[in-house]
This record gives sequence, structure tokens and C-alpha cells, in this order.
Amino acid sequence: MLRGGGLPWDYSVVSSTSPDAAADAAPDAGAAEPFAADGGPVGVLVLHGFTGSTQTIHEWAAALAAAGLTVRAPLLAGHGGSWQELAKTGWTDWYADAERAFAELSARCSQVFVAGISMGGCLALRLAQTQGPLVSGVVVVNPSLAGDTPLIALLPALKHVLRSIKSIGGDIKKDGVAEQAVKRTPLAALATMPEMWRTTAASLASVTQPLLVFRSTEDHVVGPSSMKVLVAALPGTEVRPLANSYHVATLDNDAPEIFDGTLAFIRNHVHSQTQ
Repeated sequence: MLRGGGLPWDYSVVSSTSPDAAADAAPDAGAAEPFAADGGPVGVLVLHGFTGSTQTIHEWAAALAAAGLTVRAPLLAGHGGSWQELAKTGWTDWYADAERAFAELSARCSQVFVAGISMGGCLALRLAQTQGPLVSGVVVVNPSLAGDTPLIALLPALKHVLRSIKSIGGDIKKDGVAEQAVKRTPLAALATMPEMWRTTAASLASVTQPLLVFRSTEDHVVGPSSMKVLVAALPGTEVRPLANSYHVATLDNDAPEIFDGTLAFIRNHVHSQTQ
């Protein structure tokens, strides 16, 4: 997450109110809603990323629902509105939302798969660890599992001085496509992510469910450290490169490959009694 030589610092919003604070505090236009579709006995939980919303994964979820699957894509705590709202939440809140949605699917379906992009990919892997055999398989797109700058370690102190930085949303190669992300990135929420990464990375080797990874060859948000962590723990992981997409690949040129690949993966790992 946040690769490169440093974080995209922008000092226009600090502890005191800036001239632009009112505009920054306003909810983002077109705030997304949770996605839910009831289909057959096979369920899929689809999770969006940090600062994004269900708009990022709506087409992915809809494609799976159109194939007859029961799908849930929750809007994670603090997302879909202002960055100030997101700042009041952290990774345990997002995981709790994912866990609740998973429990709902598990109560309805005989098999449940989990999928996610970026931070949502990390949450999906964490669910595979904590839910064990209740998770039938995992699909992740550009999963966020580590930071790529030492400045991440300074966030616990920086969050008290600098409230937000420039938005990390919108890393899309395809022309004319925009991501509904919060307008700024709150450091209070971002500062909780290293614990999420450490917690998930520590138990990655326990993920024994079938796993499919889609990885953009050019990603300006999640750097190479995340894949190094994943492959080191799970060396046999199938990684499919996305050559024509940036970070938000589910809205980018390779989105159809992700949708089709996810559906084929699920079909290949559905137990015969649920087919």
C-alpha cells in the first residue's frame, strides 16, 4: 500500500480546519450501497478496498450474481462518504463487517467463497484463516499485505499532526472510468492497516483453501512487498498477471478477465452436491 519513496503528503488539511475543510467534509457524490443478490446454494462474499466503495466491485459482484450465485458485497464501515467518517474507523471495523456478511452467507448457502480487491483482498485472506473449512476458496485482486515505504511506521505519531493526505483512489488505466473513493485518505484509519497486514501475514501459511490471485503488472497503490509476503507464505499460489490494468483492476481494461476467471474458479471448486 502506498508505494514509492514516500507517502503523498499534502498539508492542506491538518489538525486545525483548513479553508477547504467544508468541501472535504462533504460526502462524496454517488455514495455506493451494499450489494446483495440471492441465487443458488453457492455464495460469494466480495469485498472492496480501503477508501473505495462497493462501486469498485459492483460489476464483479453483479457478474457472479448473473451466473446464479448468491452474492453479498457490504459497504465497509466509514466508506462511501467523507474521509472524516472513514477516519473514525479501522481495520477491525472493516473485518467485523466482512465477518457479519460472511456469517449471513454461511447461514444461507452450502458453500461460500470469498473475494476482494486491495485491502478487501487482505480481509478475504483473513476470513480464510479464521473461518477455515467454511471458506471454499479465495480470489484476490492486487491484495494489500504490506507497506512499501518505511514512513508507514511513522503513522501512529503522524496521525496526530496530519489528519489526511491526498486520495489514493482512482488508479485506473482505462480512459473515462472513475472510482468513487473518499476525497482524501485519513491517516487515523490508514494507521490501523499495519496491524491488519501483520495479523494476516502471520497466518498466511494456514490458508489451505484454493486460492487465485490476479495481479496488475503496473500498480501505483500496492507495491511489490505484498506479493512477496503472499508468495513466500504460499509458494504454490496461482498468480494471473493483468497486463492492461492499474490497481483498481475491477474497473479497468482487464475486468472481464477477472469476472470470467472468478466464475470459472468457483465452478471448478464447487462440491458436486451443490451443483
